[in-house]
Amino acid sequence: MVDILHRIGVTSTPDSVYTALTTISGLSGWWTEDTDGSDDVGEVIRFRFRGAPAPGGFDMKVLEAEPAELVLWEVVDGPAEWIGTQVRFELKQEDDYTIVLFRHEGWKEPGEFMHHCSTKWATFLMSLKKLVETGEGEPAPHDVRISNWH
Repeated sequence: MVDILHRIGVTSTPDSVYTALTTISGLSGWWTEDTDGSDDVGEVIRFRFRGAPAPGGFDMKVLEAEPAELVLWEVVDGPAEWIGTQVRFELKQEDDYTIVLFRHEGWKEPGEFMHHCSTKWATFLMSLKKLVETGEGEPAPHDVRISNWH
């Protein structure tokens, strides 16, 4: 198994970052505007991407949500490579920053799609940072286009 790992610092409180990770309005402000479902533990959040060459999305079951500390999802629907993987956001305060340790864990192999997803996660984590710091992120369909895969 292999994982995608990223670390960003957000000049805000862990509570503010946690809100952006655990509310439908927060998630639609940095990842994709087409987000719905329930953000409660045990429920499913649906993320859809319009305008991509192969429109689709991901359904995430919320496994854990510890205020200002941890958000953990399991992918229950989407591309085959994502099914059964987990997406983890660990939060901690360091100086004036909330450090976000991101992990998309449990990939079966590091194929080309994983390379693409790693770069896209980085762009979306920067969108999260921008949303929390300025009030405006760059969610899909306004995200950075990195290749012919979007």
